[in-house]
Amino acid sequence: MTGNMDSDKEEFLREFGDDYGYPNAPKSIDEIRATEFRRLDHDGLVYLDHAGTTLYSETQMEAIFKGLTTSVFGNPHSQSDSSLATAEIIRETRQQVLDFCNASARDYKCIFTSGATAALKLVGEAFPWSSQSTFMYTMENHNSVLGIREYALSKGATSFAIDIEEAAHEGGGCKSPVSSIKVLQRPTLRRNEATLLEEEPSGNAYNLFAFPSECNFSGSRFSLHLVNTVKDDTARVLEGSPYCKGRWMVLIDAAKGCATKPPDLSKYQADFVIISFYKIFGYPTGLGALVVRTEAAKLLKKSYFSGAASIADIDFVKRREGIEEFFEDGTISFLSIASLHQGFKILNTLSMSAISRHTSSLATYARKILSTLRHGNGGYVCTLYGRHESEVLYDELGPVVSFNLKRPDGSWFGYREVEKLASLSGIQLRTGCFCNPGACAKYLGLSHSDLLSNIKAGHVCWDDHDIVNGKPTGAVRVSFGYMSTFEDAKKLVNFIVSSFASWPTQAECVYLSRARSICFPDEGLKRSTAKYFLRSVTVYPIKSCAGFRVDSWPLSSTGLLHDREWLLKSLSGEILTQKKVPEMCLISTYIDLNLGILFVESPHCKMKLQIRLRTDFSTAGGDELDLYSQRYEVRGYDNEVSIWFSNAVGRPCTLLRCSGSKNSFCPERGNTKGMCRDVETKLNFVNGAQLLLISEESVSDLNNRLSSNVQEGLEGPPIQVNPMRFRPNLVVSGGAPYAEDEWRSLKIGNQNFVSLGGCNRCQMINLNPQEGEVRRSREPLATLASYRRVQGTILFGVLLRYDNRDDVGQDMDSWLEVGQEVHPNTD
Repeated sequence: MTGNMDSDKEEFLREFGDDYGYPNAPKSIDEIRATEFRRLDHDGLVYLDHAGTTLYSETQMEAIFKGLTTSVFGNPHSQSDSSLATAEIIRETRQQVLDFCNASARDYKCIFTSGATAALKLVGEAFPWSSQSTFMYTMENHNSVLGIREYALSKGATSFAIDIEEAAHEGGGCKSPVSSIKVLQRPTLRRNEATLLEEEPSGNAYNLFAFPSECNFSGSRFSLHLVNTVKDDTARVLEGSPYCKGRWMVLIDAAKGCATKPPDLSKYQADFVIISFYKIFGYPTGLGALVVRTEAAKLLKKSYFSGAASIADIDFVKRREGIEEFFEDGTISFLSIASLHQGFKILNTLSMSAISRHTSSLATYARKILSTLRHGNGGYVCTLYGRHESEVLYDELGPVVSFNLKRPDGSWFGYREVEKLASLSGIQLRTGCFCNPGACAKYLGLSHSDLLSNIKAGHVCWDDHDIVNGKPTGAVRVSFGYMSTFEDAKKLVNFIVSSFASWPTQAECVYLSRARSICFPDEGLKRSTAKYFLRSVTVYPIKSCAGFRVDSWPLSSTGLLHDREWLLKSLSGEILTQKKVPEMCLISTYIDLNLGILFVESPHCKMKLQIRLRTDFSTAGGDELDLYSQRYEVRGYDNEVSIWFSNAVGRPCTLLRCSGSKNSFCPERGNTKGMCRDVETKLNFVNGAQLLLISEESVSDLNNRLSSNVQEGLEGPPIQVNPMRFRPNLVVSGGAPYAEDEWRSLKIGNQNFVSLGGCNRCQMINLNPQEGEVRRSREPLATLASYRRVQGTILFGVLLRYDNRDDVGQDMDSWLEVGQEVHPNTD
């Protein structure tokens, strides 16, 4: 289904061969990847988030490092030889930036800023707003552009968003770009405290129109004819609106667009152009530029001064006359500016036109394939965003492909599910709204009530709230850079096909009674007659630290006695886990019930720590902690214990112990509601349930699949996992793989447990401690995702609740022992 790479590439080259690669450059695209971006192949990565930041090349960084180690760069605010040399480099770099935009040094100036956002903020702060002014912007704008609205509204100006459409024409004849533009105005915004507009705006007001050269959500490239149209023919474009009067100035947010197609300011004389350099050639970060038209710069008003002649004890200041120095506060980032030359050198070697054609060919190919993918029932897999029919209002799409994916039944795959699975496949992409709320709402069809509902539900741009009320809250975005290859695009397509276009089919899955379907082999074992035994019991006293195995252990109202009863918290209040601090798995623990002592060891600490279970609390009183929707009563320890654990994990932290919980908590089992409605579940610091059970047969089946992957030539070294990789409390043997999925309850010895459903696995099971260090891989989660994925979750093992109806503490008759028979109930 995914096709042969060589034959697919031959077909791709027949269609896009004239645009793909760099035939006139010193190196081909394959040579560029092999010599300049070896780190991608070394890590097996497919990097497709160039709209977020593109990648720097090895030659680029070597040249920058050589310049830094062989030259002396003095502060340009001085007259020494090294300072004068630095000032000359800055002057040359300003000219490079202007040349990049085909801008005359007489008509434009380059002001360096700390980034694109700082450049936009500068315009917003210094623009000559008045109560007669208007700030107009397209719906497709980054949040950093929308932030200008605050300055406009605070000065009493009017603000509104617009959609741009092609005007209808009667009769034939050629349509000019100017006559083809129609503006649809969104609601007008004014601040309540601002003076209401009592009369129409006068012709003396200054207005600002902002639009992106390329939308970072959809890749749509706006026609730069908008610049001249708005500046010269606003009255027609706004169709007699009172806001058409005054002098209109235009801002182009080119932070994304400059990476492949910078604006030509000799043709389209925008007043302000925003540039971000890390989006163009990866390094340096924290540096941007405002390319400003000289006449427009003279209108900007600035209050703050730093580089100026001033007198300390009287109200006197004489500002610098140069436009660049006037707006650049303090000493600019001259070392970063000096490094820009090497980035421009790379681009000039390839040429921007070739980069644009190359990246667009890959995006066009990806869109073409994704748009044709169908499920077995004929339903489309992908919904693509950003296509436009008008060639007058929009140029061709840029190297961005934005989409969402649907299941065969028409429901949506959440973008976080796509992102997690892509990461497991070595594909780095971006999900969310990309800080472009207008474009997100426009393309996803989200109303104001939808947006407010999503925000009320806690949704922010890149979080896990990817589906709210059945609608996506964001999208999946892949974006190509000058070093991207056909192989990158093909691997993306293969990933979508294998993970979403063919998942699941009725023949491959067995539907279970828990409102979820899981694919697993049914090899004829009769589960009703199979015998199961408890093979191991493991207690994890400190959350995310290593546990210890026992032959027998008492149960309590919270599950295994002392399991996850302690945790580590950073000084900032963050709960430490292996996801954030993988080295925590190297901290070993053991509890001696007879001595009443918790023993803790770490390879980073010489002494073994001993914590008495009854008497080692600090003298300070108890505290409260909110975790996983539950409030806990906790107790801390003295400074000596904090120092020990801080050394063990390499960051300041404190140890806390659960001394009680105030709220009951009940995880839902699958989609079945109310499983624990009448039973209060007491939890220590666990993620969702008291105990986790793993089957040896399920682990064995997983290992067989991992071995098959290696035999089939898939990437990665052979890997086998043991049950302890999943941090289970209980390991059982017997029966068929995944038989535990069907258990509704079980009895071990004389103790009863209720199954709460499958355990949702995360990247933590890919951490493997070996020889005193923690190694990361993509397995076994990647293989589990290929056959254990349900509604965005990857399930392996089952969560249990100890059915302790008497609701007491430790019952000395309530013990689990290795070797006890396990009696599951599937009814």
